[in-house]
Amino acid sequence: MTYLQVLEGRARYDGRSSFRTWLFGVIRRIAAGERRRAWLSAARLARFARLSPALDSHPEVARIAERETVHLLKSLDRLSSRQREILHLVFYQDLTIEEAAGVLGMKLGTARVHYERGKRRLRELLSKEAS
Repeated sequence: MTYLQVLEGRARYDGRSSFRTWLFGVIRRIAAGERRRAWLSAARLARFARLSPALDSHPEVARIAERETVHLLKSLDRLSSRQREILHLVFYQDLTIEEAAGVLGMKLGTARVHYERGKRRLRELLSKEAS
């Protein structure tokens, strides 16, 4: 992974530290991202395992969950395509904002703006329906 980031230009050495220090920093960030992805995946699986029997035994819970899912999907449709794409990559594909920016071919700062605006707009849309 580190080698790919260096080759693809996503990790660039700017000379502010020794090359060795910079390389270890890149390795550390990649390892932290992988740990984060593994932890999030395990947490999602655990949550699914806890909810799965409840959905089977309580039809009302299943109806509420379905209604909330439909509302979420409708709210996502109201976001701009860039905001929707960045949120999808970060939340559902477990990418970092930096990785999502690379996938979408945009600068990191642009991706962060779309990510923050998308979260804010989605929060507004979801809270309007809940009120």
